[in-house]
Amino acid sequence: MKKVIAIYPGSFDPLTNGHLDLIERGSKIFDQLIVGILRNPEKDPLFSLGERREMLEAMTEQWKNVRVDSFEGLMVDYAVKVRASAVLRGIRAISDYEYELQMALMNRKLSPNLETVFMMPAEAYSYLSSRLVREVAQLGGNISRLVPELVEQKLREKMDPAIKLRDVRKTRTGKKQ
Repeated sequence: MKKVIAIYPGSFDPLTNGHLDLIERGSKIFDQLIVGILRNPEKDPLFSLGERREMLEAMTEQWKNVRVDSFEGLMVDYAVKVRASAVLRGIRAISDYEYELQMALMNRKLSPNLETVFMMPAEAYSYLSSRLVREVAQLGGNISRLVPELVEQKLREKMDPAIKLRDVRKTRTGKKQ
């Protein structure tokens, strides 16, 4: 019987509970699930590749068939390299579907044997994105239900200097906090 290897690609900047939901559910479907952190030199991530990998490895160690890796370039080339036959993608809304469908069709054109499997997130995470988590954290909001505790701690460490600088500037200009 053929072993089904799937890739769950993304930036994971930061890792959210929605990502973990898909990883857990994907681990039950595929023989092996590779969480592939995309290294995109054109993006300016909040967390370094090493930091994202460290958090993902810590949060996925409970699933023995899940491993964390990183890649750059075309995902279809990476799929060939790791012998993956499927790509796992999460879809939260119609806008996600339109983008993901376009990507899946292009991937199929480039690599006809690579299948894309779409999964809906759990209802509790249907609105959640890394971008929104970063924005809420930057504004000092409560992110405890959006990300694992380890990620929340790392986000606070990253955000605290910016928050402190903002507060110092407000104090200097005489504005109330």
